Amino acid sequence: MGNKLSSSSASSGERSNRSPRVKQISDGPVLVSRVTLDGSRLSGSRSSHETLCEKRVYHLPCQPPPPPPSPRPQLAYTPLTLACSQSGDDRLARAYLAFLKSFPEYQGTWVLDSLRRTDFARLDRSGETYVDYMGGAQHPESLVRAHSHFLSESVLGNTHSVSNSSTLSSICAHDARDAVLSFFRAPPGYTVIFTANATGALKLVGESYPFKQGSSYVLCADSHNSVHGIREFASRRGAEVHYIPSTPTGGFVLSTAKDILEQQHPKHSSPSLFALTGQSNISNTKNPLEILAHASALGYHTVLDAAALAPTSTISLADTPVDAMAISFYKMFGYPTGVGALVVKESFLELLERPWFAGGNVDVVQVPGTLVTRSASLHERFEDGTINYLSLSAVTDGLRFLSVYLPFLPLRLSCLMHFLTSTLMQMRHDTTGTPVVKILSGLPSKRLKYVGEQSDSGSTVSLIFLSPSGDMIPNSFVEHVAVSHNISLRSGCMCNPGGAAALLGIQDQMALLYPGVTLKDFERVVGRELGVVRISLGLATTFHDVWKVIDFASTFANHQIRQKLWDVWTDVPVGQAV
Repeated sequence: MGNKLSSSSASSGERSNRSPRVKQISDGPVLVSRVTLDGSRLSGSRSSHETLCEKRVYHLPCQPPPPPPSPRPQLAYTPLTLACSQSGDDRLARAYLAFLKSFPEYQGTWVLDSLRRTDFARLDRSGETYVDYMGGAQHPESLVRAHSHFLSESVLGNTHSVSNSSTLSSICAHDARDAVLSFFRAPPGYTVIFTANATGALKLVGESYPFKQGSSYVLCADSHNSVHGIREFASRRGAEVHYIPSTPTGGFVLSTAKDILEQQHPKHSSPSLFALTGQSNISNTKNPLEILAHASALGYHTVLDAAALAPTSTISLADTPVDAMAISFYKMFGYPTGVGALVVKESFLELLERPWFAGGNVDVVQVPGTLVTRSASLHERFEDGTINYLSLSAVTDGLRFLSVYLPFLPLRLSCLMHFLTSTLMQMRHDTTGTPVVKILSGLPSKRLKYVGEQSDSGSTVSLIFLSPSGDMIPNSFVEHVAVSHNISLRSGCMCNPGGAAALLGIQDQMALLYPGVTLKDFERVVGRELGVVRISLGLATTFHDVWKVIDFASTFANHQIRQKLWDVWTDVPVGQAV
């Protein structure tokens, strides 16, 4: 038991009446100053996105206006061209000019080059090429500075009180909930439950959903383990689990998915759940969100894993009214880590049955005894203990930050993905003329032309490297070479065993697994390392990053260079041919 701040459980109608605690710029959201309880302003340092989004007001002059100021080249795409030409690397300069000739629409995303030079300059200073955005986005430096300044000037306290410090924390939590609902265009009737990550949000649904005999849990084979894990709760309560099979390049066939949903649709009022992965973290597939409405019409409750989808795609819950959606903020804008959310219909929450209670989500507990009265606030019933109140102001600012740049991102990534995949597929070994890589994930089909368009696929490339004879080069060796080239990528199955099995063509071997089997056991059966090499692009990715990845991949095409790298990796005087 404990005192609660009534405003923390405000209804959706009350949200719109609360005076904002974050300064608004009418042309768009930005990182901004906050207001303390005594009205003083805590101004953070200005960043490039603040400058770009600031509204300027001009007045008609009494005299002829002075000549226009000189262009500010630091905010245009041209400096990257100049930087390439001045870098001393003629190959890079020529490659970039050729790229712009093939993808002139890329120049429309110059604002992201400006962002790279301000909020992500550390990438260039460090020399690290970061291409693991599916694992986690890079944090904008201005977001960290603004949050650090706010924390250094504010006194925050546990939200389960009515003190001044607790009130300020509750205001930050309230603002963050409103920002999440606004970002995903949620209509009235939705609320936000803060969790540690998307995994925690999905677990909340799984452990609380009222599965029983006759229920069904339907999911896609190409899904994250956090989605697969819900089957444990379903099976223990007597529900049946049904998989929608993956295609060889991930995702699913829409007609097959509809058939399975219709065959297993809820019967005899048994609650059934359909979980959809919005975008695969390994196969690059974007699944059609309209299947959620089809499942809902059949009587299913629906949950969307949007962890991989939200960082680069626009999601409207008004257009896709899913019952629950799981997200992780660090995947969207890099900071803070340790905070995710379940964006959920309040009507759906009413159906869920928490298996336990804790501090913060109850009103009265009988001790000794068995009586428990849950909190009157729906979201508080599902937030166990104290929420991460110190980080929530950064969530609000991060969403405002991302909303400024998200319209430009699909176009930029479309250009870079088409260039990267086509170049990699053309790469050949110098001794045999055979391919250097085999791309296993789905290739981008739709080439975007304009800012604001949405892509039909993600920005992830999953591949394996091949020897001149066509055999797979160990992923661990590829990662070793990547580290030596200061490239941050990832290898493995990406916590998506169904998607990995489909891409690698090992579904039959997967079916033969036995209790207690280990990854090493599985690899012995298959005869090689399992997994793929994953390259994923994101908000701060530039042509230069992609060019470095291509240059790194080309080292495997050269026999002498590859052999020297192999010798270093195996630490033997005479290398094994590869």
